[in-house]
Amino acid sequence: MDHITFDEFYRREFRAMVAIAAAVTGSHLLAEDLAQEAMTRVYRRWDRVAGYDKPGAFVRRITINLASSRRRRDTVARRIGPALVERALPPPEEIHDDLWAAVATLPPKQRAAIALHYLEDRPVTEIAEVLGCAASTARVHLHRGRATLARLLEGEPS
Repeated sequence: MDHITFDEFYRREFRAMVAIAAAVTGSHLLAEDLAQEAMTRVYRRWDRVAGYDKPGAFVRRITINLASSRRRRDTVARRIGPALVERALPPPEEIHDDLWAAVATLPPKQRAAIALHYLEDRPVTEIAEVLGCAASTARVHLHRGRATLARLLEGEPS
């Protein structure tokens, strides 16, 4: 099999990844971010991926996994309440006290991930960088924080 450069691969596959992510998430704007994240992950492993029989299948699996995960996270966020779903929130003192009281009960990294994502609109990669962890770990902190907040705000014990 002929090995192509990452640049050639990117030009050949990127539009298709955006389309796939848009189909899964329902958002073209989000799809572009997810496709870019998938391509970034492939780039980091390009020496190995370039030798795969079907590197396009590999990037598609990553794209679909990212889009599916994002869709699940968004579903959880919608259950938490409209205050956390908004992309740009006012400073914490202007937000309902019960919400931030609940956030304050989270473990420190979950609390930080929630704040970075919802107050500063930071993507997971930047949250990971700030927290000094892998992006997957930052996603776990966000997921667990959201799940705990959903239980707390619905009146269920954690």
